[in-house]
Amino acid sequence: MTAGMDCGELFRRHPANPILTAAEWPYPIHTVFNPGATKLSDGRTLLLCRCEDHRGLSHFCKATSYDGITGWQIDRAPTFQSDPVNFPEELWGIEDPRITFVPDLQAYIIAYTAYGKVGPGVSLLKTTDFVTFERLGLTMQPDDKDAALLPRKFGDNYLLLHRPMSSDGADIWISESPDLKTWGRPLSLLKARRGAWWDANKIGLSPPPIETAEGWLVLYHGVRTHASGSLYRVGVALFDLEDPHLLLLRGSSWIMGPEAPYERMGDVSNVVFPGGYTIGDDGDTINLYYGAADTSVCVAIGSIKQLLAWLHECGDTPENVTGVR
Repeated sequence: MTAGMDCGELFRRHPANPILTAAEWPYPIHTVFNPGATKLSDGRTLLLCRCEDHRGLSHFCKATSYDGITGWQIDRAPTFQSDPVNFPEELWGIEDPRITFVPDLQAYIIAYTAYGKVGPGVSLLKTTDFVTFERLGLTMQPDDKDAALLPRKFGDNYLLLHRPMSSDGADIWISESPDLKTWGRPLSLLKARRGAWWDANKIGLSPPPIETAEGWLVLYHGVRTHASGSLYRVGVALFDLEDPHLLLLRGSSWIMGPEAPYERMGDVSNVVFPGGYTIGDDGDTINLYYGAADTSVCVAIGSIKQLLAWLHECGDTPENVTGVR
C-alpha cells in the first residue's frame, strides 16, 4: 500500500451524457437530477429521478430503460409527490432518493430527503412496484439527509447510513432499527477532514453501499468550499462486511470530480452527485447514475475490482487516515 497517494479517477463518463434532461420530460419541469437506481427483475434499469418544477419544489418521477442508457420510458405524470397536508415535513418538497432492495421484505426501501420548515430530514418509503408506496415516516429529524439502507439485518437490526449536520460540520453516521420505524444508537461512521482537503468539513453518502466479498464499498461526496462557490466530488471507503461500523480503508483523493461542461455549468455548477447504481451481468461493472450540476442525469462506468485494487494501493487504514478532527 502506498498510503495517501493521489491515484487518479476511476469512473469514465458515457459518451451519451447527459442521458436525461428536462427536454425529454412528458410534462413541464425545470430540471431533472440526483436519481436513485435499481435493476428490475425483467432486466430494465429503473431510475427514480428528482424533478424540480417551476416553483422550485421537487418530486420523484420514474424512468426505465432496457440498456440503462437510451430508450427511456418516463411516467407521464409525477410518480410520487410530497403530501404537506398529512406530512408537514414535506412542505417544500422531496429530494434525492436512494433505493435499496431488501430480499427479506421482497420490497424496495427508498430513503429520501423530506424538506420542511425546520430543514431537511430523512424519510423512508416502501414499494414493490414503484406504482404504490407506503410511507414509513420521518426517521431522522432535521438537519439530516443523504441516507440509504443496507439490504439486510445485522443481528436483529437494519442499518441506515445518514448525514446529520452540526455546528462542527457534517459527517456520515450509522443508526439501527428493528422495524424500520424506531431508530437509535447513532454512531459516527466516517468523519469529514479539516482544512484544505477535498472532503473537508462536509461529506455525505452518495449511492447505497455496494456489497463485495471484501466488504461494503461506500461512495461518498465531499464538498470543498472556496471563494467562488463549492466543488462536489466523489471518494470511496471500505467497511467490514459483517460489521459495517468498522472502517477498513479510506482513499485520500477523490475518484471523480466535475470536469465535463454539463457538470461544471448548470443550476449549481461544479457538481457530480451520484445517488444510484446498477451492477452488470459480470458482477463487476458499475453503472453509476449521478446528477450533473443539479440540472441533468448522467452515467459513468466503473469496476468493483478496480475500486478495491485502488483502495489497497492508494488507501489508508483507519490509524493512518490524516486530516480528520
